[in-house]
Amino acid sequence: MGKRVTIDWDERENVEWQEYAPKRATEGETKRRLLIATDNFLPRWDGISRFLSEILPRLRDTYDITVIAPDYGPATIPGVRIVRVPIARNRYGDYRPAKFSYRYVRTLVKSSDIVFTQALGPIGVAAILAARSCKRPVVAYIHSVEWELVPKALAAPIFRGPLVTITRFLARWLYNRCTMLILPSESTAEQFSWGGVRTPKRIAHLGVDTKKFHHGDRKAARELLRIPQDAFVVGYHGRVAHEKNLITLLRGFRRLRVAHKRLLIIGDGVPAIVDRLRKHTDVTVSGFTDDVALWLQAVDVYVQPSLTETTSLSVLEAMACGLPVVSAKVGFITYYLIDGHNGVFFDNTDAQELSVKLAQLHRDPVFRTKLGLNARKTIEKSFQWDATAQNIKDVLDSV
Repeated sequence: MGKRVTIDWDERENVEWQEYAPKRATEGETKRRLLIATDNFLPRWDGISRFLSEILPRLRDTYDITVIAPDYGPATIPGVRIVRVPIARNRYGDYRPAKFSYRYVRTLVKSSDIVFTQALGPIGVAAILAARSCKRPVVAYIHSVEWELVPKALAAPIFRGPLVTITRFLARWLYNRCTMLILPSESTAEQFSWGGVRTPKRIAHLGVDTKKFHHGDRKAARELLRIPQDAFVVGYHGRVAHEKNLITLLRGFRRLRVAHKRLLIIGDGVPAIVDRLRKHTDVTVSGFTDDVALWLQAVDVYVQPSLTETTSLSVLEAMACGLPVVSAKVGFITYYLIDGHNGVFFDNTDAQELSVKLAQLHRDPVFRTKLGLNARKTIEKSFQWDATAQNIKDVLDSV
């Protein structure tokens, strides 16, 4: 197990595809065959990849797992079979999707007991359609609200209205063909119900590895990353994409009248946005990194300026590191972040308000410490991966 398989789709007639398909459980076997269909996977780091990197090790003792994912490069997870689909040439924002390959996804679906999808990309859509055709139960974990994400990630404002309508229709049609949806919050479940998705819904909040993400040694982290000890560091962690609204973050940071300030963007993405950020000498873009916790431990204040989120795993990880968070009022963040207790809100269309909030936190290190301590307590109490995995197991076992 842990084998990585890449299929050359241009020579697919010469491939004995059944060799790579999981064999269905026979009498006496205890593990059910779980096919995880995802359009985002390692080594490309994003919220879905981080989610799967935590959940897969917690599911592999219960299920015989096969993952079908885009071929972004080599990556293995012990005990998990990974089948790679070549990616398409076209890029959309910061994302290159896999090629649409229904025939081979269907073969994997037919040889599985349960299908578990992660997004509505080419692989996820093919898996849902194939599961319906093969009469296999299909469970979808909802990582984003597609009719909010897609228009803001891809379109100029003039096209967003029509794209919202089209995306909502397609998402509703596909999700209504699933057996069960798992959502990261009650508010997201309500949003899907209001959007006309009638499929039964269950909740499984995201989690954080609190042993990995913790306060750490700020001085040591800055020495290792060559960040000045006296700098006031504003941080962001995640994809660099249009819907992440990083230009508002940049404008708010530029208006901040603080000596030795530094903006730290932990991630990578759309080249045009990355280039604009890197034009400033006090802005650092780290690129994708496996050691996010180290970078977060060098930060003074974390900012989440996004236009759309469900839970925002990156905010949870920043809170676990004891960071005061300044966040837009989006998604489930408005439920677990309490203004003035474990974080601060701002209007994500107002760069001046963001600058004012950052200045207030710069002047009051005691308040920053209070917010960070309460943020850490929130994570320890309510967001643990073991609980997430158990809720997912309960749903998968029930279908």
